[in-house]
Amino acid sequence: MKQLKSIVVFTIIFIMFLLPINTILAADINTNDYNPDNITTNSPSVLLMDPETGKILYSKNAFEQRYPASTTKLMTAILAMENCKLDDVATVSHNAIYSIPVGYSHANLQEGEELTIEQLLNVLLIPSANDAAIVIAEHIAGSVEKFADMMNAKAEELGCLNTHFINPNGVHIENHYSTAYDLALIGKYAMKFGDIMRIAKVSQYTLPKTNKYNKEDRIFNATNGLITKNDEYYYQYATGLKTGYTDKSGYCIVTTAEKNNVKLLVVVLGSDSIKDRYEDCIKLFNYGFDNYSYQKLVSTREIIDNIEIAGATNETKSLNVIAKNDIKVLLKNDINPDDLEPKIELNKDLSAPIAQDAVIGKISYEIDGETFSTDLIAEKSVEASNLETIIFRALLIFLILYLLVVILKRINKPRGKGKSQSYSNNKRTQKHKRVKSKKGGRYKFNQIIDYL
Repeated sequence: MKQLKSIVVFTIIFIMFLLPINTILAADINTNDYNPDNITTNSPSVLLMDPETGKILYSKNAFEQRYPASTTKLMTAILAMENCKLDDVATVSHNAIYSIPVGYSHANLQEGEELTIEQLLNVLLIPSANDAAIVIAEHIAGSVEKFADMMNAKAEELGCLNTHFINPNGVHIENHYSTAYDLALIGKYAMKFGDIMRIAKVSQYTLPKTNKYNKEDRIFNATNGLITKNDEYYYQYATGLKTGYTDKSGYCIVTTAEKNNVKLLVVVLGSDSIKDRYEDCIKLFNYGFDNYSYQKLVSTREIIDNIEIAGATNETKSLNVIAKNDIKVLLKNDINPDDLEPKIELNKDLSAPIAQDAVIGKISYEIDGETFSTDLIAEKSVEASNLETIIFRALLIFLILYLLVVILKRINKPRGKGKSQSYSNNKRTQKHKRVKSKKGGRYKFNQIIDYL
């Protein structure tokens, strides 16, 4: 019966660990709209995020499932950066050319053409070439299907709650979907790659001659009007990132901007027009830049507290507790950082010795339902007191001596009872003689016992 109960408990725990991480994370995410200042946007699904911390500044239907179109290519670019070098060479397959439906953008790649990953990334991100996405996918995974598995695994790793990729380019298919929130996470991660950001803000690119194409007339313009100076929607602070459009998805974009050292990320899905897409982006960027700024609540190695450590030497018992890293938060300008109260948690039963920079606690701030924290560490080493060391050693020696006495007494305990009087007298006489003559036998043991 006990074995059966153990099997049932183990099975339940095992199943819990097998549950998708997204199921667990979904409970921790507030999926309601967030519009603190009653901003009006025209697109059906919109999100404004601080990409440094992941803080959501504005959201509308951000967790609603939608078709991502070519914003999908951001994940393709991420996997290219993680699995290739820029100068790696990939060969264009027959499938890469002829699997692209009529009407979708392409880079006029040639079957058997050899291109570097950097060249492919340029035509992937700037003119949104769908054939380039297939070439990258096949180069990395061997097939589109296996590459899609990699895309979905990476999306889950990034914490995406409701995303499923089937292809590397966003060519429409019913079971290929994402959300504004998930695409914000993907865009946030893409920003970590300098080469992606460098390419994504280029407004025009020319594909050079190759082994299969002997001209330099493949000139491509960026699809992102926010970074194109002669575009009516040009936004001087825009830094990327990727647009998208199909008849089913509407106009989409994952875009970034930077002003006064503040970076922002906007996702727009399902717009009815290019105008709505870009005007929503500009409105949200301006709102973020006008109303928010970074505040450093805690600096790296800032002294947070001073405590006395039990069992430490006089010289080291006073310990400064310091912050391991900065806590930098994008706050509304009307919030005074000094009014924010931190929560400081120190490990229980702190005692010497403690190594320098050892983690001994945590400091955190709760702001708008989000937690920002860093570890607390020891500024210096704390040495154990010598007195305590001496006492410990003395107790250890006493314990050893005590055990030795007990063992010796057991060895010297007389054996047997009910012997004859003459036999007992004879034994005492023999013992007396042994002690007197100081020879062999148990003389040494008796002397030790008498001494103790």
